Amino acid sequence: MAANIPAGHDIRDSNENPFIRGLVGALWGKSAKKAGGRTNLLIGHMLDTAAVAELIWDQYLSRGLRRRFDRFAGGLGRGRRLFVWLCAIHDLGKATPAFQHCNEVEALRPREAGLTWNETRVAAKFWRHDRLGAVLLRNELKRVWSRRQLSWVWPLVAGHHGEFPTVGNLPTPSGFGEHFGVGDGWRDAQRGLLEMVTESVGFANLKDVEPVERPTRADQLAIAGFVVMADWIASNSTDFPGIDEIDYISLEVSRERAAQAWRRWRLRGGWANLAVPSSTIDLIGKRFNNVARESQFTVVEAAHQIESPGMLLVEAPMGEGKTKAALAASEVLAARFGCDGVLLAMPTQATCTPMFEEVVNWVSTFDPELVDEVQLLHGKRQFNQLWKEIWHNRPSENDVDDFGSIAEDEDFGCSAGSPSSVKDGESRPESWFHGHKRGLLTAFGVATIDQLLFAATRTKHVMLRFAGLAGKVVVIDEVHAADIYMSQFLYEILRWLGQARVPVVLLSATLPQHQRQALCDAYAEGATGRTDSVQLPESFAYPRVSLVWGEGNEARTDVKAADPWRDDFQVAVEVVEDTSDDGGPVVDRVRSDLRGGGTALVVVNSVKRAQRIYETLRDGFEGDTLLLLHGRLDDADRAERTAQSLNAAQADPDRDPTKRQVIVATQVAEQSFNIDADLLITDVAPIDLILQRIGRLHRHPSTPRPDRLREPRVIITGLAWTDTAPDFHSASEAVYSSNLLLRSAALIAETIAGGAVPASWRVPSCVPQLISDGYSDAFVFPDSWCEAAEKAEIEWEADQERRAETAAYFVLSEEAKRGAPCLDGLHHKPTHASEGELHAAVRDGPSSVEVVMVRRSPEGYTAMNGTRLGSNGEVSNEALDDLLGGVVRLPAKFTDEAEAQLTTLPGWEGHTWLGWSKALVLDQNGEADLGGHRLRYDSELGLQEVRGRS
Repeated sequence: MAANIPAGHDIRDSNENPFIRGLVGALWGKSAKKAGGRTNLLIGHMLDTAAVAELIWDQYLSRGLRRRFDRFAGGLGRGRRLFVWLCAIHDLGKATPAFQHCNEVEALRPREAGLTWNETRVAAKFWRHDRLGAVLLRNELKRVWSRRQLSWVWPLVAGHHGEFPTVGNLPTPSGFGEHFGVGDGWRDAQRGLLEMVTESVGFANLKDVEPVERPTRADQLAIAGFVVMADWIASNSTDFPGIDEIDYISLEVSRERAAQAWRRWRLRGGWANLAVPSSTIDLIGKRFNNVARESQFTVVEAAHQIESPGMLLVEAPMGEGKTKAALAASEVLAARFGCDGVLLAMPTQATCTPMFEEVVNWVSTFDPELVDEVQLLHGKRQFNQLWKEIWHNRPSENDVDDFGSIAEDEDFGCSAGSPSSVKDGESRPESWFHGHKRGLLTAFGVATIDQLLFAATRTKHVMLRFAGLAGKVVVIDEVHAADIYMSQFLYEILRWLGQARVPVVLLSATLPQHQRQALCDAYAEGATGRTDSVQLPESFAYPRVSLVWGEGNEARTDVKAADPWRDDFQVAVEVVEDTSDDGGPVVDRVRSDLRGGGTALVVVNSVKRAQRIYETLRDGFEGDTLLLLHGRLDDADRAERTAQSLNAAQADPDRDPTKRQVIVATQVAEQSFNIDADLLITDVAPIDLILQRIGRLHRHPSTPRPDRLREPRVIITGLAWTDTAPDFHSASEAVYSSNLLLRSAALIAETIAGGAVPASWRVPSCVPQLISDGYSDAFVFPDSWCEAAEKAEIEWEADQERRAETAAYFVLSEEAKRGAPCLDGLHHKPTHASEGELHAAVRDGPSSVEVVMVRRSPEGYTAMNGTRLGSNGEVSNEALDDLLGGVVRLPAKFTDEAEAQLTTLPGWEGHTWLGWSKALVLDQNGEADLGGHRLRYDSELGLQEVRGRS
């Protein structure tokens, strides 16, 4: 226990009235069935939760959070007591007939003590104990607290099972008195319980608890998450078995139980006492053994100079080292503002994998023991060998369900209907932080951006996700990748993070001006409460760092410029007209330009086109390297192909320039794909994405090149010029709007028509201007394009508006209530989305289904790599990775058929990973029928539709 903190009172001394003590000692909190075979009294569970909360405060919460909590609680030490009290009182609503009657056996105890009820009336309507507790607390606190303070505390109790109701959704004692308890006995029991808890945690009485300030809504959301965290930990029956006699219950007993649980689960925070690094130290050199580039120094300098927790928006060329700079800046921001960890959000699962290793190595330079606190957060992490090595030796969660063993939810009508996390008899080595909805609570994490955006959705237990962000530094890489739909969640999370004073670092190489402004406005709105746009200093520098922070209700901004680490280079720009699937002109150009060797990257906008080009190129490429990479390879093949691509085309001063190497890929090679190509051939795309693809070209000057490819060149295809507007490949128009494709084509046409030989772009200095031109409201098209361009722009604007409105249904706080002071009514339209459905919630577009492919033969089932399964698909723990290597995402057009026709295999029922998976059963030829179509999986080409069927 921290020094100078009152120890609190033993409940045996808290209330001298034996009658009231007897009433409190009759209230059950966890049934014997759910508490390890013996009833756990309500007072015991509340003190267990208080003891866990003490450990959360002492060993988990960041310094910055503790300082803020102390301030609004009224002084040093009071924040801890208030925090513990808020966690402890969460189950006050169980001290009611509405809860006590729910278990026929457990109900005997309060009845025998004289706490009676009319069973018929109480059973006539179900009332959740979280909402009953909010009403009881309101009634007690309104006698001694101000309305301002009461208004933010009761939602913490009302929402501790995942959703915040409005006041109008709470029951009223006048209308449902039987459910609250009628008579002095019930009031005595309820008040006695509250007084015992209050005195036990160190307050003299309820008036003494009252804070002096109201915390921000974002801090309230974080506190609500920590209440859930404490409750879930204290609900584990292994660590907190039932105690059914009040004489054996005290806070000291609960502290012993909590300490053992904390040690068993290896729970801890991140940085404890991180010192602010001197501004003269080269943190890049210290942490990464690289001499810092000027732009990296500038980012770290900005972290030293920003005046309060705020946002750094880093714009720099591809390959500039932005992510290393962001991690170094995070160390400075964390030390200055009392943060204890970092979350790094990446655009895709594929980009998370190499970054996870980078972050693990970075964390190890602080403290090797902290490596155990680095989490990888995405659905395919089980295939990451480093993640498995770090997390292999953790306690089993066999006794914890997906919602922390809050068993009364399931028994009494609050269950979310989630499957059990572990099949009977199966043990998976997992930490508490590894459980459902808890990943963001780990001190350090690398996650897909979806995981971050889930904390901006109006979904159950969103407070737990947000608590995982409070007290951290949040870094978002490739922030430009968020489209209009996903951006609504990005802006929302930035508003909440700004209000929570969470430092944020955003990274991008190709950010349009309107998106830059919107990102800064969102963070500033959270930090200041004002909705007017912030004034960013005008700057055309590249690289640059834009700073945004709040001073009271005023936003402050600054911009810092730097020179790129390498000089501009001329990228020749050519067009090869081709809108076909087989890409004949593309294949011809690859063969021609690689006659003397070299490494080419071909990026096209559809899987089918990539497969056809690859098949055509295969003839005549024997002995050379030809790789195909796209999103319809199964997980095992895609991981292997990605590794092969990165290895073959890495920046390497010893690379043989006479060897021919070709990587044919879709957009998976667009960003955070660290290869060094001699030649780039790309389908037309929005101009910022073309520039992203160019970022894979001539990435490092020391890499040897063949003579023909000594100068960088991009060949743009996927379009054909016509007398009016150009034609595009149909897949490109399906993925991107015609409006943005036409803008890119116009910029390309202008470059080619400029008269320079060869036509070229100066990279990276041209990047800001090209993007600004490509997204300008005053864009000028060639005269002959105007009719098509006007139509495309009208369609695009209507689509943008529709998608933004669609996202609004899931966004955490509706626009009209962003300035609300408290959490009541946050779930005014609750969305009960599953984990898989959450991905659809934050990413727009046609839904698609992942399936687990298996092969069936006369001998039974096998995984895609040939590993034998049981006769009904049963899989051992040793073979699970082999089986899950066969996961593949179906094209969106097969979603309805997959949902209707595909099921799990009988042997997968109840399995942690497979119990809700759909099996695509292939015959011995690797084919299956689905929705009247024939699908084939080929380990080289991936999933294909081979022919239609009538």
